[in-house]
Amino acid sequence: MKKIRCFSIVLCLLFSTCLNAQPISKADAELFGKIDKLLATVYKSNETGATALIARKGTVIYKKALGMANLELNVPMQIDNVFRIGSISKQFTAVAILQLLEKGKLGLQDDIKKFIPDYPTHGYTITVEQLLNHTSGIKSYTGMDEWDEQVRRKDFTPAALVDYFKNQPMDFAPGTKWDYNNSGYILLGYIIEKVSGKKYSEYIIDNIFKPLGMTNSYYGDHIPVIKNRVSGYEPAKDGVANADFLSMTQPYAAGSLLSTVEDLFKWHQAVHSYKLIKKEILEKAFIASKLANGKTTNYGYGWFMGNLQGSPTIEHSGGINGSLTNAIYLPNEDVFVTVFSNCTCKPPSEVSTKIAGLIINKPFGELKEITLTGVDLSKYTGVYENENGEQRIIRIDSNKLTSQRGGGTLYKIKPYAKNKYFFENSMSLIEFTEDANGTITGHNFSTGTEPQTYWKKTSKSIAAAPTEIQVNEKILNSYVGEYELQPQFIITITTEGNRLFAQATGQPKFELFATTETQWFLKVVDAKVEFVKDNTGKVTALLLNQGGQKSEGKKIK
Repeated sequence: MKKIRCFSIVLCLLFSTCLNAQPISKADAELFGKIDKLLATVYKSNETGATALIARKGTVIYKKALGMANLELNVPMQIDNVFRIGSISKQFTAVAILQLLEKGKLGLQDDIKKFIPDYPTHGYTITVEQLLNHTSGIKSYTGMDEWDEQVRRKDFTPAALVDYFKNQPMDFAPGTKWDYNNSGYILLGYIIEKVSGKKYSEYIIDNIFKPLGMTNSYYGDHIPVIKNRVSGYEPAKDGVANADFLSMTQPYAAGSLLSTVEDLFKWHQAVHSYKLIKKEILEKAFIASKLANGKTTNYGYGWFMGNLQGSPTIEHSGGINGSLTNAIYLPNEDVFVTVFSNCTCKPPSEVSTKIAGLIINKPFGELKEITLTGVDLSKYTGVYENENGEQRIIRIDSNKLTSQRGGGTLYKIKPYAKNKYFFENSMSLIEFTEDANGTITGHNFSTGTEPQTYWKKTSKSIAAAPTEIQVNEKILNSYVGEYELQPQFIITITTEGNRLFAQATGQPKFELFATTETQWFLKVVDAKVEFVKDNTGKVTALLLNQGGQKSEGKKIK
């Protein structure tokens, strides 16, 4: 017995998974080893870091800290480090609204003018529910051109923040479209204050943090000393830099909270055991909202509804200066996974999704290729389009199918069942659809936990691949810098020898390929980049063409 106990302790130390020295099974030991490897691939010991927690059937089975909490002071990450959780804050705001609903202090169909009488609704009725599910049509203040670096440094009262965006034109009629919207959650926070008579921060602390024992969770503020708060970083030309300043009065009820992975698990447990609101009210938050035309979105109140290889998910991520977070819950399997990163250069969404796949025994990248007999692959070839007009081209290469989005990377896709293919070295899947005669009509595409999209097969001919050219290094260096497409969304251009790379905020770095001196394309997505010069030949901006939309990014550094 002593030998078994010692072995279990060694495993606990090795994998940072066991609590109270409980023995773990051989299967779990192997599983935790795979998870360790996944996390270590992204979060290196001497770089910005992360914390991760996994729970199964209500019990924490794995938690780990990796990398550095502070690079300048050489402080390693700890599991109880405090991060900005960004938009995961929205679920706290949503539950606060539902608490007030349960108390009869507001209704989901209430006109927001009931609480903010002077709010201009342009002749429309905008409801509390439409703020919760991002269908209000109100312009998101984080997408306003005026919301620049200088504005982001200013402190706002909630009333002043509402005044800042309230006179903007509507983006669409309420209930007719879905568009992720931070202004909606600012208004919800303001409504919480009006109805409860408390500041938003006080309400969250008194009604959520304190009752649940979330002792390492806070309302964001730069001034107080917060024990174990991590430093935040962002990508820069020479690696990483300290994250740009953002007054935490601005994220407010849309993204102001700080927490740890352990406290977030306390929150998760309380929500799903109905400690904060009754089941019949909470369930409203986990129903995907519908638009006026009957189309279903993938958002409830403060949570996204997704699907991981057939298993429903309830999830949300967060992105804010110096921090990226992700939390996924699989209700059928009762599995919860959350990962926090202290650099916007290392998004945790993909690694947390892969971890979730491992835990429920639906791993990504481990599907087995089967041999097809008597199948004419040519029936799959052609140009497919989604509802946004983006194209995917299916070809045959050496008796194998390939997939390519526009001018993007050419991927090998391999069969694992009839009409079902997986992407090599990817989390993406394609399932071809056919009519009664066996003619291919389109395909469903899924990746990670994102909603499945349908691509219809067209009669368009397959265009030739773009011709790549080499560009002089001096010209490449003139493109290096930061280009701001929207406030807090920057594309950083860097070089490595005679190669050019682009990295958007919160995303990995990808190589660009030239068709002319100023026109470039990506191989990972169907996107093109064009560099703009003034009359003197100085590079002043770039144009990003993706999904049928062209966006300008002004060069700011």
